[in-house]
Amino acid sequence: MYFPLHPDTPAEGLALKDLFAGRGLDLEAMHARMKGLMDAEGLPYNRRSHTYNSRLAQELAKWADSQPGFEAIHDALYRAYFVDGRNLGDPDVLIGIAQSVGLPSDGALEVLTRRTFKDAVDADWQKARRYGVTGVPTFVAGGYKVVGAQPYDVLAEGLSAAGAPRKSGSP
Repeated sequence: MYFPLHPDTPAEGLALKDLFAGRGLDLEAMHARMKGLMDAEGLPYNRRSHTYNSRLAQELAKWADSQPGFEAIHDALYRAYFVDGRNLGDPDVLIGIAQSVGLPSDGALEVLTRRTFKDAVDADWQKARRYGVTGVPTFVAGGYKVVGAQPYDVLAEGLSAAGAPRKSGSP
């Protein structure tokens, strides 16, 4: 399911310092926390200066989900945004990402220009609102919700509270 984290972000992006202005947040501490969590999981994560509107990326990914080999687009979009700091609101960037994982560039171009997956992403956004999703990632199971990048134990507790049985051999 796709979620509109900052849907009003302009196409050229927005500096993080401007996005979080007046909220009393420590951007250095936020980055250090996320970097630590990502490092602990072996995931690449670099400092970003901007956020970008991800709407077109979500539409592209929704289309990719219907294509053979779709799994690779999600990792490629993650890397482009969180590692390389690329603008996921730029159709040329998105077409290049799709092409880099073996998806047809003509199909990606059509999705982005004709907005053929707009309604599907709109439906996801409506579902996210119904579930009360306010951040990413959010995990929802059996009426329980866990928001944000959380350690395994927190996710396991949420699943347990939702009634999911523990697998043998899990912590």
